[in-house]
Amino acid sequence: MAPLQAPPASLLDKYRGDASIALYTGRVSVRGGEAGHARASGSARSDDGALALELRLPPELGGPGGGSNPEQLLAAGYAACFHGALMLLAQRTGVALPEFAVDAAVSFARDPADGLFLLSAEIRVRLPGLDRALAAELVRNTERICPYAKMFRQGIEHAVTVDCGPA
Repeated sequence: MAPLQAPPASLLDKYRGDASIALYTGRVSVRGGEAGHARASGSARSDDGALALELRLPPELGGPGGGSNPEQLLAAGYAACFHGALMLLAQRTGVALPEFAVDAAVSFARDPADGLFLLSAEIRVRLPGLDRALAAELVRNTERICPYAKMFRQGIEHAVTVDCGPA
């Protein structure tokens, strides 16, 4: 098997077009499990089988824990995307980042506006040994190009459909 390689920095080249063009679509199906409620006892499986995990309500929400939850999954996606975007930007600008980490936190909270729920997110980038001004500039520019950061800042285009056909 060939060694894993990062994507090329050319991925940062500007796209000029009138409509978005999907480069990849991840697909996951969630089922309810024993409790019939995915957050409490569900399972999540990707269409290619690479993701297969059990979902469990965390103890903080009255569950048993022992499995992943939507906030962890979103935090993992956000951290991975931000990390990758930062690495590409550093490559393109010739900045070496030998050891760095991106930590993400996604909180499930009560929304005072409507009494229901909301999500909030936080990213922490650890760049040991890097000049503070350079680190701040890299992170600021990464925030501009990371699609997860853009989603949290601007929202996301989405559609909800209903399918009542056979399972």
